[in-house]
Amino acid sequence: MPKLLIIDDESNLLYSLQAGLESEEWSVVTAKTARRGLALLARELPDVVIVDVRLPDLSGLEVFDRIKEQAPRVPVIIITAYAATETAIEAMKRGAFDYLLKPVDLHQLRDVVRKALELRRMQSVPAVFEQAQKPDDDPIIGRSPAMQEVYKAIGRIAPQDVNVLILGESGTGKELVARALYQHSRRADRPFLAINCAAIPDALLESELFGHEKGAFTGADRQRIGKFEQAHGGTLFLDEIGDMSPATQAKVLRVLQDQQFERVGGSETIAVDVRVIAATNQKLETLVEQGRFRSDLYYRLNGVTITLPPLRERKEDIPLLVDHFIRLANRKLEKNVKGVAPEALRILEAHDWPGNVRELQNVIRYAVIQAVGDVLTVDCLPASVRGGTAPQAGRSAEDPLEIRRLVRDMLSFGTPDIYRRIIAEVDRVVLEEVLRHVGGNQVHASELLGISRTTLRAKLAADKPSILQAPQPPERFAATTSWPPSPTTAPPIPPADRSV
Repeated sequence: MPKLLIIDDESNLLYSLQAGLESEEWSVVTAKTARRGLALLARELPDVVIVDVRLPDLSGLEVFDRIKEQAPRVPVIIITAYAATETAIEAMKRGAFDYLLKPVDLHQLRDVVRKALELRRMQSVPAVFEQAQKPDDDPIIGRSPAMQEVYKAIGRIAPQDVNVLILGESGTGKELVARALYQHSRRADRPFLAINCAAIPDALLESELFGHEKGAFTGADRQRIGKFEQAHGGTLFLDEIGDMSPATQAKVLRVLQDQQFERVGGSETIAVDVRVIAATNQKLETLVEQGRFRSDLYYRLNGVTITLPPLRERKEDIPLLVDHFIRLANRKLEKNVKGVAPEALRILEAHDWPGNVRELQNVIRYAVIQAVGDVLTVDCLPASVRGGTAPQAGRSAEDPLEIRRLVRDMLSFGTPDIYRRIIAEVDRVVLEEVLRHVGGNQVHASELLGISRTTLRAKLAADKPSILQAPQPPERFAATTSWPPSPTTAPPIPPADRSV
């Protein structure tokens, strides 16, 4: 269980923070003085430290510096009662994870702690090759020729102080490769920060990366230090860089070229030394052609590239991955599954895996939950895999509750392109029913649907096999009645761990 250390001399606040943060997710230890906190740091080995900048025995910066001397990779969250304190800002410049103002909002603090714990995991859990050596290792698994090329690329590139672009579909393990590059680099003892460009609105991403000055925009009530400044001397992982806005792309390009930038709303040029590892599941060449991604940034990033193969192109690795995920699920679910039946393994090897390794892991976890013996049989696998296809929108498109359940299942299995699949299936069912009702009269159908005949014809052309043929329900509509599994009989699939 992750452990938090809180250092603060206010007894009431310390009690409130401990009571508010301690949970099944993590444990909490506390200290009222800096010296006591540093002693606990050495003894308890916490994953995250929360520290007040004003303590009775040491200054905030002295505490921060000593924490970093003892445990350089442990994220430190600063809390302060003074919005304009230079100590907190200086600590951020030196590598503090974040700082929050008193009175502390517990919801905000929990969110920051979760992010700090994820960073701690990325920094400290080894991204090892092949089988895990210890329970906490995060293995990159595969002996196929395609994965051997990935290993060679990591070995060649990691020691070189160059920026790297990692390409690959969702679920192929780009984050694991980024961590391996960091952990085998010359910057492994320096900060490693990660940011998902797709998860942050465009209006906030620039501030998150470069920071901002007080008053730079509405709500900017204090100076903020961005990720580039915090990662000085270390590595910054920019995930889903294809979702970055053109304005932010321009500033990232300048950092890559000149290693300097200005905070949002500021005029001071800040020099940094940061290695950038970027990743995307999009085709950047297409985005460049469409004018959505800067060509100069693309060429700057594309100098050193690692391309991860989809699982369908390295199916010889599936038995290794299945064995690993069974062991992982056994440990987390307290089960004792020893292997997989030959017929079930043949079905897994025949599946196309649009969600790649992430989808396979969720399927195995689901199968382990379903298993009543010590072997995974065909009956343990989800109906979508037994049928050899990814979770598809089928008979459930007529029922909003079933649509909601289907979307959740597709998310659990890492199915890509969910919006298009669901919309296309809803269109199919609606058009079939309306055309059946009007006996195939497209004029009458377009009037009932409230769309033009041109739009109707375009939709019909997109799904000719199922809509323009005989009016009886299509075969695939009836064949998928066993998907998704009923939530009353099947336990939910826990979140995926990251393994390649």
